[in-house]
Amino acid sequence: MRKKVLLIIILLPALLLAQAEKKQDIWAPFKSFVGKWEGKGEGMPGISKAMKDFQFIMNGKYLLLKGKSIYEPQEKNPKGEVHEDWGFFSYDQFRKKFVLRQFHIEGFIIHYALENIPEDGKTFVFISEQIENAPPGWGAKVTYKFMDADTINEQFDLATSEKGFDCYIVNVLKRKK
Repeated sequence: MRKKVLLIIILLPALLLAQAEKKQDIWAPFKSFVGKWEGKGEGMPGISKAMKDFQFIMNGKYLLLKGKSIYEPQEKNPKGEVHEDWGFFSYDQFRKKFVLRQFHIEGFIIHYALENIPEDGKTFVFISEQIENAPPGWGAKVTYKFMDADTINEQFDLATSEKGFDCYIVNVLKRKK
């Protein structure tokens, strides 16, 4: 009887700790993304109307991003253009990192990793680990910065093999009510 009680006393803290770890919501830092967003973009391809929709899917295992930007006609592109991309945020348990796989209508697929969860919960920087269908040596970086609970600055940077990152586009998005 004493052995059973002693065993329970020894194992109880470990069991409680394991249960507490299971309940920890790894997605908590990303909850502020959820919703529909609209705004304007400006950058290399011109001026755009930007729309983003973030939602958790598959029992909360993934965060899905659907994006669309409509670029106004301009001298370099008299017809304008429509850009679409879908992104899937996931958590790589072995690397203990959040990753983003973004599929672009132009055929690019960018695999990003988030180095660190921001302490302030405001600035998320994803840096590419691989880009499919792009020239060798190219890189990409996407930064989401919460200006407040209902405003995100999204910046997309590109790097070629010859030089570092340059800003390609900045979107300022407001949460739709």
